[in-house]
Amino acid sequence: MEKKMIYYSQLNHPYMKLIIAASDRGLVFVGTDHATLQEMMGECHKQFPQCEIYEDGQFKDPYISQFIEYLDGRRKEFTLPFDIQGTPFQREVWKVLCDIPYGKTMTYSEVAERIKKPKAVRAVGGAVGKNPLSIIIPCHRVIGKDGSLTGYSGGLDVKKKLLELEGIPY
Repeated sequence: MEKKMIYYSQLNHPYMKLIIAASDRGLVFVGTDHATLQEMMGECHKQFPQCEIYEDGQFKDPYISQFIEYLDGRRKEFTLPFDIQGTPFQREVWKVLCDIPYGKTMTYSEVAERIKKPKAVRAVGGAVGKNPLSIIIPCHRVIGKDGSLTGYSGGLDVKKKLLELEGIPY
């Protein structure tokens, strides 16, 4: 079995720090302000146990440039490929998250209804929390039924920053 090669880079943008990792097929991990290299490596090895991870100071330009454009407020959607692993249920939830438009939110209940499993709100929350591609799969756009900012694996302070960047009141 051929080992998967994953390359990562850190983006220190004035608005937010990111750790971005990708294979030759697409993004594998995006971590925000509180993400660590250990977290990135752990997530990559969880998805692809035989992978080799390398720092690439000249990371593939489309990845970095699209994130800079987003953080600068000049990009509202991404056109980057994914290379992620997840259960069928997680992938179904993540697909719904990708359909939440820039500047809009959806509740966990609404996500559960979209996948035609209205009683699976807790499971939806679990799938949202396992999202390896912060920002790209916009889990920051998912809020509580009462409009509250509920958990965010990258930290509620980061969720607030991303919502503010997109002009979403909370």
